[in-house]
Amino acid sequence: MGVNDLNATPDKTPDATIDTTLDVGDLCTVRDFLRLGVTEFTRARLVFGHGTATALDEAAFLILIALDLPHDELAPWLDCRLTASEKSRIVALFQARIATRKPAPYLVNAAYIQQHRFYVDERVIIPRSFIGELLPNGFVGVVADPARIARVLDMCTGSGCLAILAALVFETARVDAVDVSADALDVARRNVTDYHLDHRVRLFESDLFAGLPAGSRYDLIIANPPYVATAEVAAFDPEYAAEPILAHAGGTDGLDVVRRIVGSAAAHLETNGTLVLEIGTGRERFEAAYPGLDVMWLDTETSEGEVLAVSAAALQSNSKGRSPGKRTAN
Repeated sequence: MGVNDLNATPDKTPDATIDTTLDVGDLCTVRDFLRLGVTEFTRARLVFGHGTATALDEAAFLILIALDLPHDELAPWLDCRLTASEKSRIVALFQARIATRKPAPYLVNAAYIQQHRFYVDERVIIPRSFIGELLPNGFVGVVADPARIARVLDMCTGSGCLAILAALVFETARVDAVDVSADALDVARRNVTDYHLDHRVRLFESDLFAGLPAGSRYDLIIANPPYVATAEVAAFDPEYAAEPILAHAGGTDGLDVVRRIVGSAAAHLETNGTLVLEIGTGRERFEAAYPGLDVMWLDTETSEGEVLAVSAAALQSNSKGRSPGKRTAN
């Protein structure tokens, strides 16, 4: 997971002089507090990109969650008057967002991929994978036969959100989910249980493929590994620095973990299997490293060239016929 949707600001240093005491005065309605949030978040120069892209979206998200309202439907409630306790809850969240610079999902322990809600805390990266946009259609046109997907592997599962979505989309499939972080797996386990999928989703603490049961092979591997380059991690805004660095750090060029996955995936895919891999903005670096690898780039409504699909056959051909970064004659 990377920072592709990061709204960077010229001055990344939080202003230690910001007064987080908000004067609500005569504010009464949801609309009033929405305006307050946008104003204060803009003044505080907050950074967004963890499920929201603007101060308006962030304020709306916090208000709706505080009021236990649908997270994506603000308009019907704009002119509703708030009780004193509701005002207090909203103001407390606004103050915490400004004072801590933690992304909003950490403050409310909730993140969404489309209509699916997941528990999150600071043990996991906040879900926002582009693969989550692609999963609902079952990767039609990407995998050989979506209806015959029987085994799925979610590599670098974090909160478990993609493993859960895969289990919901491929209704008869068994899903294995892997992460090197025991803390992340504790969060994933909670989400798997919340979705009543313990009988179909297995969790493994493992350094990529190393800890999987011997002989495990899959029709589909989905992977959203760390892919942010070292220099970019060092320059993170506070919101991104609040997430586990392990979930971002992809080495000097951002491809350290990506290379390991590409190098090992074929041995864990069925003959007609497919690897779907998110690499963020590293497409040029990836294509330079694997010039002859036959991949399909999968665009979404919010991304272009950040997710790829590659078949088991192509991966095997690459490993036998050439080394990364070196094209061989046909």
